[in-house]
Amino acid sequence: MLSKSQARAFFFGGTGVFAIAFLALTYDSMRQLPNQTKAHNITDAVKRGKHIWESNNCMGCHTLFGEGAYYAPELTKVVDRRGKDWMKVFLKDPQAMFPGQRKMVQYHFQPPQIDDVIAFLEWCGQVDLNGFPAKPPLAQKLQATTPTAPGTLLPKPVPAIFTTAACIGCHSIAGEGGAAGALIGAPPLDEVSKRRTREETTAWIRDPQKSKPDTKMPDLVPSVVSEAQLTEIVNYLYSATPKP
Repeated sequence: MLSKSQARAFFFGGTGVFAIAFLALTYDSMRQLPNQTKAHNITDAVKRGKHIWESNNCMGCHTLFGEGAYYAPELTKVVDRRGKDWMKVFLKDPQAMFPGQRKMVQYHFQPPQIDDVIAFLEWCGQVDLNGFPAKPPLAQKLQATTPTAPGTLLPKPVPAIFTTAACIGCHSIAGEGGAAGALIGAPPLDEVSKRRTREETTAWIRDPQKSKPDTKMPDLVPSVVSEAQLTEIVNYLYSATPKP
């Protein structure tokens, strides 16, 4: 059994050791903080985006770094999951992307504000959080609920813009994609060449509302899809080969 003096020495000695360890770990954490948070990537656009995030109380619905409300999706890695082009379309008009589903407020952000918000969220996604959050199985969510039918056309390599502009989120092709479009009747694109001419398809993508005023398809050209990318998409849709 310890004497009073021994107990006192043990208490103060142990407290001192753990205090030193705590201070050393704190110093080490602070030393690594700039690198882990990618502080050198904090641009003026990131700062403006953070201001927009806070002034509109985005954390009232979303979580960021695991903090906030749990009503809407976690956004720490949203740029990795969705891509900048998709986010531009969504932030411009949340309801147009998921009509009848999303309850997100239409903030009427201007293009520069949207770019700033995306810059802020992109920086958030670069912060080293030791694997948090885990990547969601987004690819599985975009899979069609039915297998590819016999005779379905198998597309050639998919243009990047076809994925980043969320085309495959609404439309299915070769049995993949179309998760969101199933709710609004977005048609599959396997045999679009049999239904429309190349010129009609180009005109539709360039200005969907002009072709069909009540369509749910958002206006992507030129805000998200350039004329060159529009041509790339059309070439892709008309270059499918029969499935072997």
